[in-house]
Amino acid sequence: MNCETCQLKELVLEPPEIREVLRCILHTILFHRALGLVRPKDVECELFDITYVQCEDHELEKKIDEKINQFIGWVEKHPNRKSQVCISFYEVKNKHATWFGNKIERFYWEQWYINLHIISPKPHGKSHNTKAHVVTGENAFEGSNSRCAALESSLREVLFQIIKFVNEKKDHIPPLQNSEIVSFPYEISTPR
Repeated sequence: MNCETCQLKELVLEPPEIREVLRCILHTILFHRALGLVRPKDVECELFDITYVQCEDHELEKKIDEKINQFIGWVEKHPNRKSQVCISFYEVKNKHATWFGNKIERFYWEQWYINLHIISPKPHGKSHNTKAHVVTGENAFEGSNSRCAALESSLREVLFQIIKFVNEKKDHIPPLQNSEIVSFPYEISTPR
């Protein structure tokens, strides 16, 4: 079985934007790979003029928030870095029984790479070490607004990239073994 991969467009963002951006992307992917009857829930982003849909499932939300918190903790220790968060879907199969018990194997059939470049916010005011003038006042606000607008536009592109991928790539999805599950098994990987 082949594993389809989707490399999402790199997003440049500041630490306070991480939670909102990852929630939006992860929930969008998981909603589009949900199975059976799911209760959709519209979510309006607090930082952007974007609404996305997520599965109304508290365990799913909890798992996503735990992984986002883990990633934010990593970012705090490794500022100003490019990084990836990966969500992988897999199928579980029992391998031959051995002397030590049954061995379970994961067969990955789809992986999504969320590419992020985390930058530190630019300081406001004058720098004491150089004669260069750092952006202040209204210009800083305009710069922040244009950067935020660019991030919102890029986030929209990523959401469309997700929708295009899920609509075009369906042949690799394994047959459903249990009609009572809400989602295929998945894991979210963050840097350590």
